[in-house]
Amino acid sequence: MPTLDFLHSARKEFLYYRSLGEKTFAQLPDADLFKAPAPGSNSIALIVQHLHGNMMSRWTDFLTSDGEKPWRDREGEFEPGIGSRSELLTLWNEGWDCLFAAIDPLSPADLDRTIRIRTESHSVAQAINRQLAHVPYHVGQIVLLGKLFKGEDFQSLSIPKGGTAAFNKSKGV
Repeated sequence: MPTLDFLHSARKEFLYYRSLGEKTFAQLPDADLFKAPAPGSNSIALIVQHLHGNMMSRWTDFLTSDGEKPWRDREGEFEPGIGSRSELLTLWNEGWDCLFAAIDPLSPADLDRTIRIRTESHSVAQAINRQLAHVPYHVGQIVLLGKLFKGEDFQSLSIPKGGTAAFNKSKGV
């Protein structure tokens, strides 16, 4: 059943991007989580703060209320607010928990239901795809910042540079 496959696939992709963020956090000292690479740019903490706000707004009461909640302070998500690694991880996990609590009970019949984000109509499938574009965009920023801060000491989260032939061989390619 393709629609059930979509839900399983979406969940798998969300888990993958969650793990990329967490593997990046694990490689960095606390100070790097709060460091912006240039004036006017976002630190990892600010990106996490934004993802938290976005996920909490989009996925709280997902099927029954607009995805842009009146209590969300999107502008405030880009102002320093997180003070520790522990707080960063709490917000990270809370956002993901909210997302999974909303998508895990969905059935294929739900995918064509209409929800709203900023009053704009979306199917449930469209809303999931929208999040599958938004989250990896920001997780990619987190990983890039991790690479910038760690340099050559960053442990690759995929096929390491120069490792394609060995990886392909291990897969029988």
